[in-house]
Amino acid sequence: MKIASVSEFRDKVAQMFRSREPILVLKRGELAGLYFPYPHKTLPRGFQLQLFQEITCSIAERLTQAGVREEEILEDFETHQKARRRR
Repeated sequence: MKIASVSEFRDKVAQMFRSREPILVLKRGELAGLYFPYPHKTLPRGFQLQLFQEITCSIAERLTQAGVREEEILEDFETHQKARRRR
C-alpha cells in the first residue's frame, strides 16, 4: 500500500491511478481517503446503470433546490454550442 499526502495525490493523480496497489491519502497526517484500483477495465453494466441513476437524481435534486429551470439549462447549452462553433 502506498501512502500519499492530499497535495501529492492531487499532483500525481494520473500516475497514481495507473498503480495496481491501494493508496492511503492523508491530510495533515489524518486519513482523508483510500483509493482502491478496480481490477477490470469496465464496470459491470448493472452497476453502471445504478451509478448513473444515483448521480442524475442527485443532480436533479440540487438543480431543483437551486431553483434552476430546464429552459435555463437548454438556453445555456445553446449559447455554449454557438460560442463553440465560432472558434
